[in-house]
Amino acid sequence: MKECFLSIVIPAYNEEKRILPTLDKICTYLSKQDFSYEVIVVDDGSADNTLHVVKNFACSDNHVVILANDLNNGKGYSVRKGMLSARGKYVFFTDADLSTPIEEIEKCLPYLTNGYDVVIGSRSIPGSNITIRQPWYREKMGKIFNFMVDLVLLKGITDTQCGFKGFKKEVVKTVFSMCSIDGFSFDVEALYLSRKLNFKIKEVPVRWENSALSKVNPVRHSLQMFNDLIRIKIKDFKGCYR
Repeated sequence: MKECFLSIVIPAYNEEKRILPTLDKICTYLSKQDFSYEVIVVDDGSADNTLHVVKNFACSDNHVVILANDLNNGKGYSVRKGMLSARGKYVFFTDADLSTPIEEIEKCLPYLTNGYDVVIGSRSIPGSNITIRQPWYREKMGKIFNFMVDLVLLKGITDTQCGFKGFKKEVVKTVFSMCSIDGFSFDVEALYLSRKLNFKIKEVPVRWENSALSKVNPVRHSLQMFNDLIRIKIKDFKGCYR
């Protein structure tokens, strides 16, 4: 299949209530641009009607590509699958709730076209705009996690977990083919590898709003994410990222 200019990857698990307005907003916005694009939805073994909703939408928009996992394998697995299948010269992934509006790509894309290899949407640097905040305990746990990331793996990046990131195609093929974290710490692994391989990373302030339907369990997933940080460190020590 021929290359396009931009790919947007959306991992989706039980998102029947949110995926349709998200797809409508993204495709409406991209249809007004003067470049070719595709929108890849990776259904992660949803138990609801997510896949049916996406298929119905795709019938009226041939820019939408559907990938379906037989089982629920995790957000990291689904993002990796979508990224590695993308045809775009530039590839972004975003959350199914579109917490970062698609219009924010206008701030991020110019960095990829002008020398940077990876661009990160950030909620924590000057210029960012959080219109609806997370509950205080989620914000606190997020700050603790970012502190641990900075301490153990990746210094100098303020917000590794905002679900809006873009990569040049050649970086996608190199980095995501080496990634193996299937859970929510996949962002850290991808950024850690990008830094290790000397790709240029730019953190960009974006607009963001919390979704009340977040599927992140503040206890279970936080413990898993901390465990994954250690896994990444051990894998690197063993030479798995060479």
